[in-house]
Amino acid sequence: MAGRDDRRYELEAQVGHLLRRAHQRATAIFLAAMQEHQVTPTQWAALSMLRAEGSLSQNHLGRLTAMDPATIQGVARRLIARKLVCRQADPDDRRRAVLRLTEAGETLVDRLYETAFGISRETLAPLAAAERETFLSLLRRLS
Repeated sequence: MAGRDDRRYELEAQVGHLLRRAHQRATAIFLAAMQEHQVTPTQWAALSMLRAEGSLSQNHLGRLTAMDPATIQGVARRLIARKLVCRQADPDDRRRAVLRLTEAGETLVDRLYETAFGISRETLAPLAAAERETFLSLLRRLS
């Protein structure tokens, strides 16, 4: 066929496939480390962002953690059910609700920071120190 590209398509060399495999590895490491605490990656993102930022609207929390509205709604609902997060009226606008960590949520996040750092270390362990910095820099550019 005229104009046909005769290069062989190799799935294992494609960026999407490699990113998915790397994500699967990172998720498996995360779930193993956080299993006893029953915290998912999206829940950890919400918890750690609330610890860093304080009270946030659900919408703003979703934007900061790159979660769509349906996902952040489910995450918030589960964290509220576990009494790690509470919903309260925004002191600046009583029509709006904000999410904030409960005391139990703050304690859990503070206890899990070292575990979270360990997850990152383990995920990046196959790379040399300079490669880690380059890899993270390139991921930030892609995202």
